[in-house]
Amino acid sequence: MGAVVNDSRSLSRQVMSFTYNNYHSEDVETFRQRIIRRQIGWCYALGRHLRKQDALTGLDKYIDRDEFEALKDIENIPSALLDNMGSDLHLALDKGWINSYQQVELDRTLSKLTDSMGKCERIKNTVFPHTYSLYIHIALMLFIALLPFGVIEYFGYVEVPLVVAIAASFLLIEKMAIHLQDPFENKPTDTPMTAIARSIEKNLTQLYAKSNADKMYKKKLPVTNAVASPLTNTKPIEEQEYAEVSSAYVSNKEYFIL
Repeated sequence: MGAVVNDSRSLSRQVMSFTYNNYHSEDVETFRQRIIRRQIGWCYALGRHLRKQDALTGLDKYIDRDEFEALKDIENIPSALLDNMGSDLHLALDKGWINSYQQVELDRTLSKLTDSMGKCERIKNTVFPHTYSLYIHIALMLFIALLPFGVIEYFGYVEVPLVVAIAASFLLIEKMAIHLQDPFENKPTDTPMTAIARSIEKNLTQLYAKSNADKMYKKKLPVTNAVASPLTNTKPIEEQEYAEVSSAYVSNKEYFIL
């Protein structure tokens, strides 16, 4: 799931940086919000999809009503959301909000998210043969049954609590292995999909707010605060240094004598 977290952050950062423009319209801002909010909804939908729950639950908070209604007839909701992402990228390319190189980078990030989703689905759908667990359980029971005969000669009456402790340890390990076969069963020991989605939502929301704050700050910067490029400065370096030294001496009521 680490790849999902990283790629979600990368997608939001790319959308905000690629579409940044001091003179962009409200349509661009709507596009940025739609992509980020849909990505947050995708993370929640992926967790519910892997747990065999209704992936549409709570999704209406992150996508518009028409898109939500269109998803009701689709089985794989996370895959459909990524497909809608691709459609929005194509729209942004047609509108000129991003160029073709930026569209390729954004689509590559969507492909990474698709790969991560496929890996999770492969783990979820992998079926362990029942005979595999059965043979391990039989071998474990046989080991526990024969263990007292192997330690009675050395430990005497102490063997009773010793055998109980060893048997309990091996049985707990077997139980843990069974739980780890499917980390998406909505159990306390499973992968915390909901907590990961909440963390992604918090990160993307703060990232979007910071991007807007930086944009407003740059608009308020006066032109005189801009740093002049050395290539556009026509004054010789010696003259600039002389002017700076003279100004410093005059401010201290001292005079530079040539």
